[in-house]
Amino acid sequence: MSTAWFRKNFQGAFRLLKALVRWTPICLVVGLLAGSASALLLWSLQVATDVREAHRWLILLLAPAGLCVGLMYHWFGKRVEAGNNLILDEIHEPKDVIPLRMTPLILLGTFLTHLFGGSAGREGTALQTGASLADVLSKPLRLKPHERRILLMAGVSAGFASVFGTPLAGAVFGIEVLAIGSISYDAIGPCFLAAFIADLATRAWHIEHTLYAVSSTPVLSVSGILCSIAAGVAFGLVAMAFAKTTHGLSALSRRLIPFAPMRPFVGGLLVTAAVFGVGTTKYIGLGIPTIVASFGTKLPVYDWAAKFIFTSVTLGAGFKGGEVTPLFFIGSTLGNALSGVLPLPSSLLAAMGFVAVFAGAANTPIASTLMAMELFGAEAGAYAGIACVVSYLFSGSSGIYHAQRRGRGKHDGVVEDVSTGDTSRDLL
Repeated sequence: MSTAWFRKNFQGAFRLLKALVRWTPICLVVGLLAGSASALLLWSLQVATDVREAHRWLILLLAPAGLCVGLMYHWFGKRVEAGNNLILDEIHEPKDVIPLRMTPLILLGTFLTHLFGGSAGREGTALQTGASLADVLSKPLRLKPHERRILLMAGVSAGFASVFGTPLAGAVFGIEVLAIGSISYDAIGPCFLAAFIADLATRAWHIEHTLYAVSSTPVLSVSGILCSIAAGVAFGLVAMAFAKTTHGLSALSRRLIPFAPMRPFVGGLLVTAAVFGVGTTKYIGLGIPTIVASFGTKLPVYDWAAKFIFTSVTLGAGFKGGEVTPLFFIGSTLGNALSGVLPLPSSLLAAMGFVAVFAGAANTPIASTLMAMELFGAEAGAYAGIACVVSYLFSGSSGIYHAQRRGRGKHDGVVEDVSTGDTSRDLL
C-alpha cells in the first residue's frame, strides 16, 4: 500500500468528514424550520376544514376570497407568485435569494383557499415554506451558488417529508424532481438529513399524519404484475391529462382575464356553483375522508373525475395550495374504480393509484415508490412500484411543474436537456 494511495484516500475521507460537520447543523436548522412550518400548515388546514364543514355557507364567499388572494399576490407577491417553479428555477440557476414573504403569503393563501372551499393540496405550500425559510440562511452563511442550490434542495426535501410524514420519499423527491430522467446526487446527504429532521420536528409538534390501511395484498405473481402494468397505464394517462388540463385552464384564464386578481374570483364562482350543483363537499378541500374511504369501501366510479375537474379549475384559476393531495384523491378513487375490472383487491389498487398518479404527474417514480413503502408497507409497495414506473412512462414529456427540466427521454434514453445546475462538486 503506497503512501500516495493512503494520502489520496485520507484526504478524500477528510473532505467528506469536513462537509458532514459543516452541513449537519445547517440541515438541522433547515429541518426544524421546515418541519415547524409544515406543522403550522397542517394544523391550520385542519382548522379551515372543520370550520368550513361546520359552516358550509362560507363556500359562497370563495369568489371574494379568491379576489383577496389575487390582490394579496398582486400587491405584495409578484416576485414569488411562480411558487414551486420559482424554487426549481433557482435550484437550476441560483441567482437571487427567495424573498421570505413567500412563506406567510403561501400559508395565508392556502388557508383561505381551503377555508372557503377551493379544491387544492398542501405540498406546494410545504415546498415553498421549506425552501424560502432555508434560503434565509444563504446570506448569513455566505454560501456560494452551488452551495445555495444544495440548500434549496434540502429545503424542498424537508418540506415534502414533513407535510406527508414520509422522510425517505421526501429526501429523494428533492433530488428527483429537478429533471425528468436525470437525478443529481450532489445534495443527497443534506437532503436526507433535512428530510428526517423535518419529519421529527413536525411530529414533535404533536401533528399526526393520516394512516391508510391496505387490507389485502396477494403474493406477487405474473398476473399481479400484468394487472399492475395495466393499472399503471391508466394512472399515467390520467396524470398526463391532469397536468395538461390544469396548465391549459391556467393559460386560458390568463388570456381571457388580463387582470390577475380577477382569475381566482371567476374560478371561485365556478367552483361554488359546482359545489351546490352536485350537492356535496367531498370534492373540495383536501378530500382526506374520501381518500381513506377508498381503501375500505366501494365508491362511485366517477369520484376521481369530479375531483379532477374541481382541482383543475381551482388551481388553473390561481388559487394556492398544491396538486399532490388532490392527485392522491384522484389516484386512490381511480384505483378503487379499477377494482371492478382488474382482479386485485380494491384497497391495494387504491394504494397503487394513490402514489402512481402522483408519480406520473410529477415525474418522480422513485420517490413515489418509496412513499408507497413508507405508507403501505413493502408488499403493497412492490405492486405500487410497478404502477409508479409504468405511470411515469405513460404520462408524457411534461408534468405539473413547468420549471422541471428534461434530462433523458423516458423511452429512448436520448439526452434532451440535462442542464440541472453545477454537479461537479459533491457535498456528502
